Amino acid sequence: MQNVTATLVAYLHTCRRKLWLHANEIRMEHTSDLVAEGKLIGDTAYDRRPDKYTQVELDGIKIDFFDPRTRTVHETKRGRAVEAAHRAQVRYYLYKLRQHGVADASGIIEYPDLRKTEAVPPLTEADVLEIEGWEAEVRRIVALEQCPPVIRVKICSSCSYYDLCYAGEEA
Repeated sequence: MQNVTATLVAYLHTCRRKLWLHANEIRMEHTSDLVAEGKLIGDTAYDRRPDKYTQVELDGIKIDFFDPRTRTVHETKRGRAVEAAHRAQVRYYLYKLRQHGVADASGIIEYPDLRKTEAVPPLTEADVLEIEGWEAEVRRIVALEQCPPVIRVKICSSCSYYDLCYAGEEA
């Protein structure tokens, strides 16, 4: 299997079907206006950020904005609809940094449209064990012969995989 990525960890906390599809090279994000809007917000909300922070690539993950002085990961998100997945993604970044000797890194999730931020503290040993469990679960799901079933929850209607998951069903 490919490396576990922060995207796959976020999908673990959102939808296991989406995780399996994405990991198996079935990508739908390019068809989503919400994904495009999120990228635009990330690219334009903090226009001076690229001059101030560093992009970090480790083991197949890419952290767009890392402040090496304060050891802080900055992650920009469109809204708060999937907060658990946002926290998991940043915690996974912190885990990967820790594996590479940056044990005291923290994170900030920024929601520019809401004018809110959420702090993500440095990882504890218990956090590390939990995240190792996430990696094992991601690998288990990706290795499944068949795609997990549709979960049929409210967030499905705004998912880039909606048409694929609900093809042939009546609205």
